[in-house]
Amino acid sequence: MSTTVTADLLVSVDGWARGLDSPGFFGYAGPELMQWIGDQSAAHHDLMGRRTYEMLASMPADERETRTTTTVFSRTLRETTWENTTIESGDAIEAVRELRSASLPLRTVGSLSLVRQLLDAGLVDRLRLWLFPLLVGPGGREAALAGVGERDLDLVDHRVLDGRIILLEYAPTDRGIPHASATDPAS
Repeated sequence: MSTTVTADLLVSVDGWARGLDSPGFFGYAGPELMQWIGDQSAAHHDLMGRRTYEMLASMPADERETRTTTTVFSRTLRETTWENTTIESGDAIEAVRELRSASLPLRTVGSLSLVRQLLDAGLVDRLRLWLFPLLVGPGGREAALAGVGERDLDLVDHRVLDGRIILLEYAPTDRGIPHASATDPAS
């Protein structure tokens, strides 16, 4: 039996994963959001890329999750200062396939490139979009799902936190994407 892979992405309403000078959570870290994050701390295994690891490693230890088993995917990183953390320099898709069969539930942390690869490989069971109430506009950096192939999704959960942050949880399906035909009057 294989475990689940959940990809969490924090995005602005206009689809950016971060802005030029965006603080963490785009500056919207309210009490309900922080409570929800705390409630998600059930045993799991974090997956992240090198850039996310380096960004989190630069934070004070008391502000980041350090108890969770973590795999960092990198071809250049050689060591980590975190406990319970390994570096995987091989193929991320193959490594996640192996982790699925022998691991706690897997969850990405940021790591847009990794999330895109996992989505395209069909390895994501749940895609959670944390939709923050702002338009980043021309300061947008890193379009959250740019380059990801088409995929039909079922909405399996949603909630509003702090009266303005929307959490949308989707499950990828095997259904095709509807496309307009040449005879469709709406196209």
